[in-house]
Amino acid sequence: MWFRKLIRTNDDYMVMFLRVVLGLVFFAHGAQKVLGWFGGQGFDRSMGMFTQRLGIPAIFAFLAIMAEFLGGIGLIIGLLSRVAAFAIAVNMIVAVLLVHMRNGLFMNWAGNQPGEGFEYHLLALSIALLVVVRGAGAWSLDRVLDARLMGGRTLHINMQPQPSH
Repeated sequence: MWFRKLIRTNDDYMVMFLRVVLGLVFFAHGAQKVLGWFGGQGFDRSMGMFTQRLGIPAIFAFLAIMAEFLGGIGLIIGLLSRVAAFAIAVNMIVAVLLVHMRNGLFMNWAGNQPGEGFEYHLLALSIALLVVVRGAGAWSLDRVLDARLMGGRTLHINMQPQPSH
């Protein structure tokens, strides 16, 4: 069943830690754009920035904003984590290609370049790809759903390579 493959994961605590941290960061960025929290612009101004200033079609701007906001929530609780991480990975690739690559690798800590580089995006992309490949890890709703689909049996999947003898 394709849905089980989508949610199957192991009980890896480091993957869980990285998933939750990535989720918190992207929830905060999404909440800036959707709700105007954390000093953000809110939905209408964010959509305007994407569509008018960056020239992104409205549907893709909407999907990017939702990927950050809903993807962040999904990663925090571990629900459809692979889908959420994939959406964030696509977001990061597009951000690098459309905006940040021309500014080089480094962030603009000293204020002496025209914009931000893409080092942050590479880190976020790397974590997102880890979640796409490995799943949500421990303490996730994906694991709970998978166990329910297995008839209530607790899953313990060891995805680590075994030493050869």
